[in-house]
Amino acid sequence: MIDGVILTPLKIINVSEGDVLHAIKESDNGFSGFGEAYFSLIKPKSVKAWKRHHEMTLNLVVPVGEIRFVMLDDRSDNKIFQEVTLSKRNYYRLTVPPMVWMGFQGVGDEPALLMNVANIPHDPNETDGKALNEIKFDWSSRQ
Repeated sequence: MIDGVILTPLKIINVSEGDVLHAIKESDNGFSGFGEAYFSLIKPKSVKAWKRHHEMTLNLVVPVGEIRFVMLDDRSDNKIFQEVTLSKRNYYRLTVPPMVWMGFQGVGDEPALLMNVANIPHDPNETDGKALNEIKFDWSSRQ
């Protein structure tokens, strides 16, 4: 595991009229304040990569569809990759600390929905980006 990355199991409450899916509480491990929450859609097999934040902590939840997350920790000479796939069947919150590169990929045949609860509002000046091919990773393989 990458230092600072947290995978938290989340509760799903089955209700006949429609399930309730928990996401995050201020008392949860990984919560470090509220800056903004947003949703991102990803099409099947599409890849959005690579980005890292200098200050922002991400709290990622996938209530619809399936998304494969790939993180790279290059904060030391020992580069570490970590993969996590989230969905309603594998319902967890993924907390990603600042300065960890991240990309994600839609898995399956349906669009997926990603929710991020970030500790600070988005600021393009606190992010770095790289083109997909700048970090060597085989997105065609499965974990």
